[in-house]
Amino acid sequence: MYERTALPDGPRVITSRLAGARSISIAAYVLAGSRLESAEQAGAAHFMEHITFKGTAAYPTTRAVSEAIEGIGGSFNAATDRESTVYWVRVPRSEAVRGMNVLGELIVRPHLRSEEIESERAVIVEEIRSYLDDPGEHVHTLFDLAMFGDTPLGREIAGSEESVLNLPQADLRAFWTSAYRPGNVVIAAAGDIPHDEIVELADRAFGAGKANGLSYAPAPALPAGDRVISTRRGTTQAQLCLGVPGLPRDHPEAWTLEVLNAILGDGMSSRLFQSVREEKGLAYDVSSYVVDYADAGAFVVSAGVDPDKIAPTVAAILEELARVRDETVPADELARSKRYLGGRLDLRMEETRPLASWLGGQEALHDRVLTLEEALVELNAVTSEGIRSLAGRLINDDVLRLAVVAPPRRGRRLESLLRLPGGLA
Repeated sequence: MYERTALPDGPRVITSRLAGARSISIAAYVLAGSRLESAEQAGAAHFMEHITFKGTAAYPTTRAVSEAIEGIGGSFNAATDRESTVYWVRVPRSEAVRGMNVLGELIVRPHLRSEEIESERAVIVEEIRSYLDDPGEHVHTLFDLAMFGDTPLGREIAGSEESVLNLPQADLRAFWTSAYRPGNVVIAAAGDIPHDEIVELADRAFGAGKANGLSYAPAPALPAGDRVISTRRGTTQAQLCLGVPGLPRDHPEAWTLEVLNAILGDGMSSRLFQSVREEKGLAYDVSSYVVDYADAGAFVVSAGVDPDKIAPTVAAILEELARVRDETVPADELARSKRYLGGRLDLRMEETRPLASWLGGQEALHDRVLTLEEALVELNAVTSEGIRSLAGRLINDDVLRLAVVAPPRRGRRLESLLRLPGGLA
C-alpha cells in the first residue's frame, strides 16, 4: 500500500500510488504544534502557520503564493494541532513539481517579514473572536480546559487575544528556526506517481536540515481542570460537551475505543443519536468523538439543546454511557459498527487527499503505519467483552467533566447533574 524513504537530515517521505488518479495530494507534517508553547507563547505555532503564507523566497506575496496553486485549479491550506502542523496541496498530476515546491517554500523559505507579522496579529485576533462568538466551537475549548487544565493541551490552539498581541517577533522566528527544519517534516503523497519521483521532488524542495529533537512536557494527570466550566452567551440554544479521560494515541485498546465511539455517537445509527434525538427529541445535533495525544486522551459527547433541556439531555447522555459500561454490546450491533468503520476506511482510500492524510498522520504521529488490511484486522479483533471492560475503566462519576455555553440564567447547578445511573445486576 505504501513506500517509505527517510532522506538524510531531511524529510521522511511516504507515498501510495493510486493508479489512474488525475490528482496528486501532498501533505507535509511539521512535527511541532501548540504543545511546545509556554503560557506566554500561546498561539505561536498557529501564528507561524499564518505568517508562512505571507510570502516566501520564490513567491514573495500572499497573492503569489495563492496563485501558484489556485492558478492551476488546485487547492491548498494548512492547520495547526497540538502536536503537529500540516500543510497540504491537491493539484493536477502534471503539476506535482509545483505542488511540492510550494510546500517547500512555505515551510523552509518563508520571509517572516516584520511588517507582515505585525499586520497578521489583527487577523488572528479576529479569528479568535470568531471562535468565541460561535458557541458550538467555544464549548469544545471550554471542555479542553476542564479536561486538560491550564496546560498546552487545554489552552486554545490559536492562543488568546492578549498572547497573540504580545508575542515577540523574536519568539516567532525562534519557533520557526527550531521547529521548521527539513528533518522535522513528514511528507505524504498519494496519486499516480512513482515513489522515487516524489522522493526526488521532496529532496529538491526541502533540502537538508537536521531535526532539533524537540520535546514537550508530559500530559497532566487527568482530569486536570474544574469539574464544570460554563459561560453565558445571548443565544437561543445551549451547547454542551460531556466527557471522560480516554486513551493515548497508540494504546493497545485504541481500536476498542474507536468501536465504542461508533456505537455511542458516530453517525445517525448510533445510540446517542437514536436515543437523545430520535426517541426523546432533546437535541438536533448529538455525537461523540475521540481525542488522542501521545500520552493522553479524552472521550467526549457534544450536543446542541434547548436551554431548558440541559438537565434531561445530560441525564440521557449519562444513561447511554452507563449502559455501554454495564451491558454487553449485542453481537449484531457490534458487527454493524465494525462494518460502518471498515467501510468508511475503505472509501477514504480511493481519493488522493484522504489517502495522503491517512499515511502522513500515521507516519508523523503513530508508532507504525497500518495498511488498510492491517487496520481492518485490528478493527475486527475488537470484542463486546473488550468494549465493556474498557468502558468500565473509563466511565465513572469521579472523572466526568462538563462544559456548557448557555444563555443568561440558564445552565445553573450543573455539577449536581454529573452522576451516572447505578450499575446493573
